[in-house]
Amino acid sequence: MTQLLQQHLVIAPLLVPLLGGILLLLMRGSATPLRRLVSMLSVQLLFGVALLLLLTVSDGRTLVYALGGWPAPFGIVLVADRLAAMLVLLTALLALFAMMHAIQGSDRSGRQFHVLFQFQLLGLNGAFLTGDLFNLFVFFEVLLIASYGLLLHGGGPDRSRAGLHYVVVNLVGSSLFLFAVGTLYGVLGTLNMADMAVRVAALPPADRALVQAAGLLLCLVFALKAALAPLHLWLPRAYAAAGPAAAAIFAVMTKVGAYALVRVSTLIFGPGGELDGLVEPWLLSLGLVTIVVGSIGVLASRQLGLLVSHLVVVSAGTLLTAFGIGGAAAVSAGLYYLLHSTLVAAALFLLTDNVAAARGRCADRIAAGPLLPAANLLGGLFLVLAVAVVGLPPLSGFLGKVMVLQAGLSSPWMPWILAVVLVSSLLTLVAVTRAGSALFFKTDPDAGSATLPNMADLVPVMALGGLGILLVIYAGPVYAFVAATAAQLLDPAAYVGAVLGAAPDAVPVVAPDMAQGAVATPEVNLP
Repeated sequence: MTQLLQQHLVIAPLLVPLLGGILLLLMRGSATPLRRLVSMLSVQLLFGVALLLLLTVSDGRTLVYALGGWPAPFGIVLVADRLAAMLVLLTALLALFAMMHAIQGSDRSGRQFHVLFQFQLLGLNGAFLTGDLFNLFVFFEVLLIASYGLLLHGGGPDRSRAGLHYVVVNLVGSSLFLFAVGTLYGVLGTLNMADMAVRVAALPPADRALVQAAGLLLCLVFALKAALAPLHLWLPRAYAAAGPAAAAIFAVMTKVGAYALVRVSTLIFGPGGELDGLVEPWLLSLGLVTIVVGSIGVLASRQLGLLVSHLVVVSAGTLLTAFGIGGAAAVSAGLYYLLHSTLVAAALFLLTDNVAAARGRCADRIAAGPLLPAANLLGGLFLVLAVAVVGLPPLSGFLGKVMVLQAGLSSPWMPWILAVVLVSSLLTLVAVTRAGSALFFKTDPDAGSATLPNMADLVPVMALGGLGILLVIYAGPVYAFVAATAAQLLDPAAYVGAVLGAAPDAVPVVAPDMAQGAVATPEVNLP
């Protein structure tokens, strides 16, 4: 593959859903099967492109695409390293299986589902690949606007209430994002993240407090997107009210916030700079609080959809706890757990829809209902996913939590990490056991009739569960990859050098001197 083709490969995960969405907009009057075919082909093409991108950067190279040919930091750049490519591929996998479920009929419950779905993918992939802080805001808005439509798809009072709450909270977050971005640009004179890393490393003492405040505000917005307590309250009702395919793709949406947190904290406020350790002091403690709050929500849930939504909160807390511990081992454990938790959550959302449809008017209420046909199949799938989400051996959740606990042994917070993670696993075990027994074993003769589940709807559930099993079978190679990804993330010099087109150990920078109103050009040695 030529270097030119490799560079253009970086923009392909954005172009595929963008063109697919535009084409579907032009096909508004076309038959549903044709629109489904176009949407599925677009998702399949995205998966192929994402896989090729991951294979290209798996050797550790960082690909940079300069839009319009303008070099950084003057132009907009897209950057693909191991972490970005891994998350783009994960998004494409979820999109593929969510689309397989949607075309069985759930896409008919409202208008423009496929258009919104494609633009949701555009926003997600753009957020993972952008190298510019303002364009991170832009892609956040693209994915949020698409998610508003997907959440309200099909209508109904529950979705309207959850959607209103979701919209208001995220509009506040977007406003704070703009305040933080404007402040950082006013002080640093750039929004290219690699260039910001260089300028923060040479930050004058007089500007330290202002940049620190803007950085904390920025991380507050990312914590909101990642559902970090106490900013998580928007998530459970919103995810539980969303349609099955939308909820499945939403499983990766909280990971955008976690990705932005870890990217900004290691790149812009990375080791050796003036603001080293800006995020870590509070990330670990709030991650543990998020696990506790999410576990209480899991126990209190009386609907399977709400239970799964609270499990997403618990997984977000566990992931951010791993990132808050810090160090290569903890970040590696967090990335492995990210893969596991996203796949399992998406599978559980799709399975919840199948269970609710089969139980008739009892829907997904965790209570006795009609005797389910194919109860062994539905119950078996629930059992496998429950074992994975609790963290019991031998599935991927067990490996992920063991890695996080091992990384936490060297932390001063070790007793709290062990206690919170293990007690949370016990509470989750109690909750899913209670839910499984009520849904698949307890029957009520007055609860109406049940229907046979659509077997085609269960195929993506089985496939996602199978991917979780593959994370165990190929745990060695997967861990080797996430460990290499963590090492690359924690050493941002190569990223900065690739984006700015200079040797990573000596990057020339033009930094504004706010006190004198002049411009200096120091030579900065990056860590």
